[in-house]
Amino acid sequence: IILNLYWFNVISRFRRDMMTPLSLFASVLLSCLGAFVSYHTILEYLPIFIQRKLYGKDQCKSSNVPIPEPVGVISAAVYLIIMFIFIPFPFYEWTRTESTFPHEKLLAFLSALIGICSAILLGFADDVLDLRWRHKLLFPTLSSLPLLLVYYATGSSTSVAVPKQIRAVFLFSETVDIGPLYYVYMGMMVVFCTNAINILAGINGLEAGQALIIATSVAFFNMIQLVRLESQDWYHCLSLYILLPFIATTTILLYFNWYPASVFVGDTFCYWAGMTLASTSILGHFSKTMALFLVPQIFNFLYSIPQLFHLVPCPRHRLPRFDAQTDTS
Repeated sequence: IILNLYWFNVISRFRRDMMTPLSLFASVLLSCLGAFVSYHTILEYLPIFIQRKLYGKDQCKSSNVPIPEPVGVISAAVYLIIMFIFIPFPFYEWTRTESTFPHEKLLAFLSALIGICSAILLGFADDVLDLRWRHKLLFPTLSSLPLLLVYYATGSSTSVAVPKQIRAVFLFSETVDIGPLYYVYMGMMVVFCTNAINILAGINGLEAGQALIIATSVAFFNMIQLVRLESQDWYHCLSLYILLPFIATTTILLYFNWYPASVFVGDTFCYWAGMTLASTSILGHFSKTMALFLVPQIFNFLYSIPQLFHLVPCPRHRLPRFDAQTDTS
């Protein structure tokens, strides 16, 4: 009943543009299809990963059974196919009417897919080639350029809201335009997101679990904002278009990665998840709010700084030492 009331409010809000709820409905259906395809594709390709020697061993278990890795590339491939199929739906209205086609919106949608594709490529290369950290910082920076250029080309705001407490002390206005620094912040957001989930990893279900929780939380935030802010309808719809298939495919991946894991998600999933979250926050115009959803990852990054900058030894897999005799860490 609550969901029906909510969607009634959403549809009534979009009475001038009925394609918006229909597009969301199409996104939900395609997401369910993506989950179904992802489940059966993973089952089909598990033995192929073993045959191709794409597997790892769980360092937190006494068993040495090989576990397929990186299976996240399957979910990512299904996600991209679903996104490509979905592209016509949100723009169908403009092809039927005499209204001007929204090239800027299509450009924003495609720029998100470009960034996500590049992140998947980087992640798979890291799984296969074991890239160095400098590459992991450089490539996401380059991948962020399409997002930032689209953000600039669409004339989006570079202002930040100043909290009342700070305004009272420093006599600031409600918003402060920080100009180019805002683009620096968004570029850093992309680099951080693509690496944050990869840093907080190593336990069955941790990577997919945290990404699923964050993505679901952001999706609920978008739905709330759809009801509250009419002026930002498109931005939050775009975020939902990107997140719903991700949530569906990640749920299936988490099912296989849940303890005891039968698959490893690999770095492919970590970079894919990070870029997906970063893209939605930038194109959805809530990059500052996204930082609140990433508080555990920010804390883990600060805690890991001594190892990341080699002030103390940093093993490849930062896990507690496992004692096979007692089956404990």
